[in-house]
Amino acid sequence: MTATTRLDPESCYRAVKSRDRRFDGVFYTAVRTTGIYCRPSCPARTPAFHNVTFHPSAASAQAAGYRACKRCLPDATPGSPDWDVAATAAGRAMRLIADGVVDRDGVDGLAARVGYTARHLGRILTAELGAGPLALARARRAQTARVLIETTDLTYADIAFAAGFSSVRQFNDTIREVYASSPTELRGRRGGRPATGTVTMRLAVRTPYAGRALLDFLALRAVPGVEAAGEGWYARTLALPHGSGTVRLELPDVAEPGGTAFATATFRLEDLRDTAAATERVRRLLDADCDPVAVADAFAGDPLVGPLVRRWPGLRVPGHVDGHEIAVRAVLGQQVSVAGARTVAGRLVAAHGRPLAPPVAQPEDGLTHLFPDAGTIATLEPEELPMPRSRGRALVGLCAALADGTIALDRGPDRDQVRSALLAIPGIGPWTADYVALRALGHPDVFLPTDIGIRDALRGLGRDPADAARLAEAWRPWRSYAQLYLWQTHSSKEQ
Repeated sequence: MTATTRLDPESCYRAVKSRDRRFDGVFYTAVRTTGIYCRPSCPARTPAFHNVTFHPSAASAQAAGYRACKRCLPDATPGSPDWDVAATAAGRAMRLIADGVVDRDGVDGLAARVGYTARHLGRILTAELGAGPLALARARRAQTARVLIETTDLTYADIAFAAGFSSVRQFNDTIREVYASSPTELRGRRGGRPATGTVTMRLAVRTPYAGRALLDFLALRAVPGVEAAGEGWYARTLALPHGSGTVRLELPDVAEPGGTAFATATFRLEDLRDTAAATERVRRLLDADCDPVAVADAFAGDPLVGPLVRRWPGLRVPGHVDGHEIAVRAVLGQQVSVAGARTVAGRLVAAHGRPLAPPVAQPEDGLTHLFPDAGTIATLEPEELPMPRSRGRALVGLCAALADGTIALDRGPDRDQVRSALLAIPGIGPWTADYVALRALGHPDVFLPTDIGIRDALRGLGRDPADAARLAEAWRPWRSYAQLYLWQTHSSKEQ
C-alpha cells in the first residue's frame, strides 16, 4: 500500500482500529480535527472515519499541513517493505533520499542516479508517495534531527548540519513546523548523554527479528581490521561521503510478531554530515524494513521452507553498508569456503586498505582499516592479488567498472540492468551477480541454485539439489528469504 492510489481507506481504517503494528511505516493517518498525523498503531483514541485521511509517507502528511503526533512518534518507524519488493523508481529514489543524495547532489543528482529527468521523477514521487523529492528529503532530515536532539549531547548547530539542513534557521523552522515544538522542548531534561562526537541511535525494526542469527552470519564473515563481533554485538568501519566512521550494533532477538523492536547503533563519525548516510546504510545491513509477517505468511503452506520459518521466526537477509565492498568480496568468495574468502579479504585489507585515524579508529574492537576502494583495486595487476590469476583479472575488471561509474551499486539503478552489466564482465557469473543483488541491492527475490550451501541444505532435507531452481519457483517473491532459511539449516556447522 505505498502508492497513493492504492491506499484503500476502508482497509487502512481497519488497520487503525485494530492498531495493527504491521502497517507502521507503510501508511500514516492524518486527523483533521487535531491537525496531527499518526502511525496506524497509535494508542490514542481511534478517530472517526470521516475525520481521517491516509498518506503513503510522512512527507505527504506534512505537505498537507499536519504535524507529527508526540505520543506515537510516527516517523520513528521502519520504512515501507514495498520499496524493496517492487523496486520501482519511487522506491529506489526513497533509498537514495534516505542516504542523503538530495542533500549532497540536489534533485538533479537524484534524478540522474535513478535514470529520469528531475521533472519526471518529481511526478512519479508525488503520484506514489504524495510528495516530491524536496519534501521527502525534508521529512528525512526532520526525523534524523529529532533522534539526534533526543539521544545526543550535540549542539543544535551540529545537529542541524548532521541532519542535512543548510542553516540553523531552516532547522529550527522545520522542527517547529513538523513537531510543534522547539529543539529545546524536544530535548527536555534527560541524563546519560553520550560525549560529543559519538552518536547513538535506536533503529526501528519490525518483529519477529532474529538478531542473533544475523549477528552469527556477519561474525562468520567478518574481515579482520574492517569488522569485529562478540557476544551480542557487531562492529565495522564505514566509508562515507564526507569521511570515515565506525558503528557498533546491538541487535534485538524477538520472536513475537506484530510489533516494533529497536537495534542500538553507536556511530563514531569523522564528519557529522554523514549521520543520515551512515544510518541508512546500517538499516540496509539489518534488513530493517522487511515485513517478516508477510514473509512467514507466504511460506505458511510450503512443506520445505514453512517448518524452517516456524523454527527460526524473523530471519533477515543481511544487507551491506557498501555495495562496492560486497561486490569485491563476492568475487573473492567464488569457489572457496567462507573461511577462505575471509582470509583473502583480510590480506587485501592489510595490503591496500586505508588506516583509520583516531578518534574514529577503534583498535580495542579491532577496527583499524577501511576496506580497499574500487579505484585502488582497479590499479593493481592481477598477479599482485592473493588469488588465481583469472579471478584476479575478473576482480580488477569489476573494480574498474565500479570506479568509473559504469556499474552503480547504490540501489539507484534498475536491478536487472545492474545484473546484466555485471555478467558482461569476464569472469563474473550468475552466482556472483545474484549474490551482489542479494546483499548490495536488497533484492528480496534472488536464489542461488548452484550455491554449495543451498545444495548441502537441500540434501540434508531429503531433496535432490538438482531440483533447486524448480523448487524455488514456488517461493517467489521471497526467494532471498528462502535462501537464508536454507543456509540456516547448517548454521551449526558454519556459524
